[in-house]
Amino acid sequence: MSETGILYIVATPIGNLDDISKRAIEILNSVDLIAAEDTRHSQKLMQSIQVSTPLVSHHDFSSDSAIEKVLDKLVSGSSVALISDAGTPLISDPGYRLVLMARQRGLSVMPVPGASALIAALSVSGLATDRFTFEGFLPSKATARQKRLAELAEEQRTLVFYESTHRIVNSLIDMQHAFDRDRIIFIGRELTKRFESHFLGSAAECVQWLEQDANQQKGEFVVIVSGCDEQVEELRRHEQAMKIVRLLKAETSMKKAVSLASQITGARKNRLYESALQDLSDTELPVSK
Repeated sequence: MSETGILYIVATPIGNLDDISKRAIEILNSVDLIAAEDTRHSQKLMQSIQVSTPLVSHHDFSSDSAIEKVLDKLVSGSSVALISDAGTPLISDPGYRLVLMARQRGLSVMPVPGASALIAALSVSGLATDRFTFEGFLPSKATARQKRLAELAEEQRTLVFYESTHRIVNSLIDMQHAFDRDRIIFIGRELTKRFESHFLGSAAECVQWLEQDANQQKGEFVVIVSGCDEQVEELRRHEQAMKIVRLLKAETSMKKAVSLASQITGARKNRLYESALQDLSDTELPVSK
């Protein structure tokens, strides 16, 4: 019985074609088949690096039968390279189901690392990279996008998003409302391409930068947001909780008002109780004699 083939996950350039690795070219030349997100787009890359391996389409909408055909190739001993339109496959790109099903069948899946817009942007952003979370593309609908950003408002890790030409300004405006003013945002546009540009500033400054030059609104974007400062967030929760205490104390005991406000906001109960007592004493003016 012949040995099974290997599924290679091959990173391709995100812009500058010289960023493809020597190993990636060797693998693409040696495999029996290349599964590409868009064969027309990838054919241009293959021609530039002189790779003539057959291409087959593989994207998010590929049917189970199409995936099975690739798996059958691997089972029969043929090796396959999976590539996306740009960068590292599966990072906001197709391929998850194929890789999962290959692993479930005990087939070999090997990475051929290289360019990634996510890592490239992080490396030059100037923001913390020791802990970060990749959120991919935000929802296209404004309400859903705003809801998602609100959910991320207290995230202390650096936040990384991908964004498109059509939504970049609206997304930055939504970030301006969702995050506190002290947040720093990095925009990486058209990374490694001819008209690459970067900007670092507050959300309001980012919006201004984009709106001042329509050309800066074109292309592919990586948006990186500094994480929430825990001390700033704790102060925000505390102030929100104090507003609730002031509303509730006329209807219930101070202890109960503080307990409810703490549960609602996540503010620290002991500190909240101390502030509530101080707030009470400040409102009790001395009686005139």
